[in-house]
Amino acid sequence: MARTRSSSSSTTWRYVNPAYYLKRPKRLALLFMAFVSVSFFVWDRQTLVREHEDELFKLKEELLQLQNQLEELKPDDNIVNKINTTSKNLDDLPIDPIENQRRLKVKDAMVHAWTSYEKYAWGHDELQPQSKNGVDSFGGLGATLIDSLDTLYIMGLDEEFQRAKEWITNSLDFNKNYDASVFETTIRVVGGLLSAYDLSGEHVFLEKAKDIADRLLPAWDTPSGIPYNIINLVNGNPHNPGWTGGDSILADSGTEQLEFIALSQRTGDPKYQQKVENVIRELNKTFPADGLLPIYINPHKGTTSYSTITFGAMGDSFYEYLLKVWIQGNKTAAVKPYRDMWETSMKGLLTLVRRTEPSSFAYISEKIGSSLIDKMDELACFAPGMIALGSSGYGPDESSKFLNLAEELAWTCYNFYQSTPTKLAGENYFFHSGQLQDMSVGTSWNILRPETVESLFYLWRLTGNKTYQEWGWDIFQAFEKNSRVESGYVGLKDVNTGVKDNMMQSFFLAETLKYLYLLFSPPSVISLDEWVFNTEAHPLRIVTRVDSPEVSNSKQG
Repeated sequence: MARTRSSSSSTTWRYVNPAYYLKRPKRLALLFMAFVSVSFFVWDRQTLVREHEDELFKLKEELLQLQNQLEELKPDDNIVNKINTTSKNLDDLPIDPIENQRRLKVKDAMVHAWTSYEKYAWGHDELQPQSKNGVDSFGGLGATLIDSLDTLYIMGLDEEFQRAKEWITNSLDFNKNYDASVFETTIRVVGGLLSAYDLSGEHVFLEKAKDIADRLLPAWDTPSGIPYNIINLVNGNPHNPGWTGGDSILADSGTEQLEFIALSQRTGDPKYQQKVENVIRELNKTFPADGLLPIYINPHKGTTSYSTITFGAMGDSFYEYLLKVWIQGNKTAAVKPYRDMWETSMKGLLTLVRRTEPSSFAYISEKIGSSLIDKMDELACFAPGMIALGSSGYGPDESSKFLNLAEELAWTCYNFYQSTPTKLAGENYFFHSGQLQDMSVGTSWNILRPETVESLFYLWRLTGNKTYQEWGWDIFQAFEKNSRVESGYVGLKDVNTGVKDNMMQSFFLAETLKYLYLLFSPPSVISLDEWVFNTEAHPLRIVTRVDSPEVSNSKQG
C-alpha cells in the first residue's frame, strides 16, 4: 500500500516537471494549445458578462425613453404609472461601487427607521424611539406611514410598501374631530398619497387623497380666497392660530398648489386647482417690485401685515412653489406667470444675500421693515437647491450667476453641520462679520431636517460635481453616529452636547433619507425631467399644462 502510493506520486510529479515536456515537443504543443483554449474560454465568458451588463443597461435606458414618450402622448393615463419601474428595476444597474455601497447604507437606515415605526408605532403619526411608543402629532392620520410610501417604493421595499397600502386601504380614517394644519396635512398626506399613486398606479391612494382634500377645501372659503391655516376634519370649521393675530401664514397659504393642481389633473375635477390658484392670483394683484412678502397675510383683505420677510420658517416654501408649479406644468405659457413671479422674488433675494469676513460665508438674511437681521434658518437651506433648479430658465449670464450663488449658499449650509462638535446643524445661525468666529449656532437643536441634503441632491444632479455627494455622506454619517438608536432615529436637544430627544420626525423618512438615497443613485432614478418634488420630497409627475393662465391678470402677468 505504501509503495503503491509512493509509485503513484512519482508518476504524477513527472507530469509537472518542465524537463518532461522539453524532451517531448508534441506533448508541449498540446499543453500550450490547451492553455490557450482555456484562456480564450475565460476571456470570452468575461466579455459576454460585460456585454450582457451593457446590453441590460441600454435596454433599461430604452425602456425609460419609451416611458417618457408614452407620458407625452398620454400624460394622464394610469397605464403609464403602472409601467414605472424607474427605481426598483434600476437598483441593480452597474454604478460606481462607492455610490452603490453608500446607497445601500442609506437603504439600511430606512429599513431600521421603518421597522422600528412598524414595531412600536404602527398607524400612529410618529414614533418616539426612546420610550418605544407612537404619538399622534397630526391627529392620528398615520403621518409617518403615508410620508414613507414613496420612499419605500423608490427603494424597492415591496413587502413594506404592500403592508402600508393594506393599512391605508383598511384602516385609514380621516373622519376625526381634530383641528388639522392645512399646510402640514397637504404636504404630508395629500402629497404622500398622490406620489404613491403616481408611482404605483394604485387607485386607493388617489381615492384617499381626494377624501382628505375635500375635508380641507372649506379653509379657502374666505373673502379674499387666502385660506385659513387650520380646519376641523369633521365639521369643516376653519380658523387661524391665535398667535398670528388672526392672520394667515405666507408659507401655509401658498404651499398647496402642487398637490391640488395634481389632484385636479388626476381626478378631472377642477375645483382643487381653482382654489389654490386663486391664492396666487390674489397675491399677484399687489405683488411688490422685489417679490418679497411678509409672513403674515390678512385672509379677509388679502393684504400683508407688518412682519418678517424670510426664506426660513413661515416664508420658505411659498417661493419654492412659484418655481415648482412652473416645472410641474412643463414650463408652458399656462404656468409662465409663476416663473415671472419667482424671478421677481429672486431679485429680492439678491438684496438679502450678505457675506461674512473672514470666512466669506454667503447667507440669506431676514428683513423687518428696512432692517436686515444677520440670521439664517437651516430651513432656508432649501434655497440653494431651489436656485440651482431655477437657474436653467435664465439666459447664460444670469444662469451662471444664480448657479454660483447656489453653490456659495450650499457651502454655508454644509458648514452649519461642520461647525458643531456633533457635525449636525442647529436650527438657525447668526453671522458676525469681522469677528474671528463669524458664524455661530443660535437655536441648537437638530430634529433630523432635510433641507441641506435636499440642496446637495439638486446641485449634484445639476452639476455632476461629486463634492456634493461627499458632503451628503458626511451628514449621513453624523446622523448615524448621533441619531441612530436601538429603535429608530432621534433628534438632538443640543448639537453641541449631543443630548438626544425622543422623536423620529416623519420627514426624516419622507425627505432626509430619500434625498440621501437619490444622492447616491443614477440620475435616471426619479429623473428631474419627469418628476417634481413637493416640499415634503414627494415626487409628482410632470404633466404639460395647456389651460389658460390663472394668475396673469395683474401687473406681473
